[in-house]
Amino acid sequence: MMNHSGINPLKGIAIALIAVVMPFYFLASCGGEKKEMVEIVFDPQTSYTLKETNVETFILSDSSVIRVTTATWLMFGKASEPYWYFPDGVYLEKFDTAFHIETSIKADTAHYFQRRNLWQLDGNVDVSNMDGVRFETSQLFCDQNKEIFYSDSFIKITKGEDINTGIGFQSNRDMSVYKIFTSTADFSVDMRRRTNDENKGDSALVEEEDIPK
Repeated sequence: MMNHSGINPLKGIAIALIAVVMPFYFLASCGGEKKEMVEIVFDPQTSYTLKETNVETFILSDSSVIRVTTATWLMFGKASEPYWYFPDGVYLEKFDTAFHIETSIKADTAHYFQRRNLWQLDGNVDVSNMDGVRFETSQLFCDQNKEIFYSDSFIKITKGEDINTGIGFQSNRDMSVYKIFTSTADFSVDMRRRTNDENKGDSALVEEEDIPK
């Protein structure tokens, strides 16, 4: 249908819509081209390369097998000294080559330094050996190359009713032979009597040079 001016009204409406829509489309297209750049800094010392959660696995070495149970396992493979970090606690069971449990270990956090084959356990560190002796400290190291445990922190050792405490500690690989460097001991009455009679302390406490290096 034509109006008196000879212009199709539908065509006029279409032209008007195009005039409105095209600038809007152009603006929308231009807006889509705008990109915001976010700079992400990768620090190999503090940025993990792999994260695992709810883990139970085994770590094998020449002298032992360790079962690791943890909620969070962070791996820092690009660090100058590659390491693993367990921020949410860790439970370790250390087996000998015959798969007998030598020690079980709980800690609030832990680091494992791969090149040195060294565990650093921190927080409430609680260790039990195969004889039921319990070791409690705030920091403990396990050097798997030298096959020793050691600490410079306060340590409490409980064997039955007998308690030994002190600063500084070292033991062999299964924590069956150990030494407290600065020791204060709380013995049971029977142990006190036996110590006086036999002039000796806990048979597990030995001189430093007797501990395997």
